[in-house]
Order: sequence, then structure tokens, then C-alpha cells
Amino acid sequence: MSISKKEDATYELIINTAKQLFFKEGKFNATTQEIADAAGVNRTLINYYFRSRNTLFELILKEAKEEEIKKQEIIVLSDLPVREKLELFMDHFFEMAKEYPYMEIYIVTQMNQTGMLSFKDNDHIKRMLDKFYVALEVEMASGNIEKMEPIQFILNFISMLSFPVCMRPLIQESMELSNEEYEKILSDRKQVILKSIFKN
Repeated sequence: MSISKKEDATYELIINTAKQLFFKEGKFNATTQEIADAAGVNRTLINYYFRSRNTLFELILKEAKEEEIKKQEIIVLSDLPVREKLELFMDHFFEMAKEYPYMEIYIVTQMNQTGMLSFKDNDHIKRMLDKFYVALEVEMASGNIEKMEPIQFILNFISMLSFPVCMRPLIQESMELSNEEYEKILSDRKQVILKSIFKN
């Protein structure tokens, strides 16, 4: 393996290990030493590639943000009907939640602490929302979805989707649910949400 390829592989190893610790295991305060130990590399390599712990964290957060944008684009940019857009969005969301169960919590936590998740391209977000709102209002006018302000629909949808994922540790422990039982609950969420949104 060439030096450049080996360096690339080490860089990706550190990134992926950090993602595993943050998003899969929920170790949001993992130190550079803990990340290095989990990756099987020397801690000085983290400083070599990322200069500081904060730089590594910011990069991980940036990647998480990009995942969020992808989910938004799935809903808006296709020409599919609203119902199919929402189904695709949920499929993607729950796949990510299964692979990285603490990702949503991490994003919200970091956003509250640092504000680093603020969107720089607000015009892009506005254009996507405007397009989705038009399609949504057509569904409401057709009687397929209960009439409400589009922003209320978005809040309802996000709440039904995100709450069981973000609150999983508390819900699972307080209700004494096994991992298998909770995974079954999450796998049923898609149809529960669709039945809550659409009248037929």
C-alpha cells in the first residue's frame, strides 16, 4: 500500500471510529485517546490529521448535517407523490437510526451547545420547503390530508418520526423494553405514521 493510500485509510478509519463512538455507542464526550484506542492508532495521528479534537468533532458534525440535507432532498426533489416522498424519507431515516441510533441526539446536542448546525444556504432550504408546501397543499385540497398550516404538518411529521429515536434510551429503560422489542416498534412506525397522516 502506498503512503498516500495508507494515510487515506488511516484518516477514514479515525473518522469512521469516531462516528461509531458518537452515533452508535452514544459516547459524545469521547476523548481523542479513546478514539485512538478504539481505532487502534496512536493519538498523535489524530492531531496530525485533524489538528485538534474540536476539528474532528466539527467534521463529524458536518457529515451528520449533510445526511440531514440528503433526507430533505429525498422529500422535495423527486417528482413522486407526497405519500411516496414521505415513505422514502422514513425508509432512509429509520435505516440511519438503526445503524447510528444516537445520531439525532448528537446533532441536537451539538446544535444546542455550539450552534454549528445553522444552515448557511437558507435560500436553498426555503426553495425546497416552498416546493414541498405546494405539493402538500394539493393533497390537503384533495382531502387526502387534514388541512392545517404546512409548518404544522412538518412539525407533526418530524415529531412522530424523531421522538421515538431521540427518546429511545429513556423510553426503553422506563418501559423495560428489550432491544428486539424496540426495534419492532420502530419497524412498525412507518405504517403508524402513514395512517395518522393520510385519510385513505
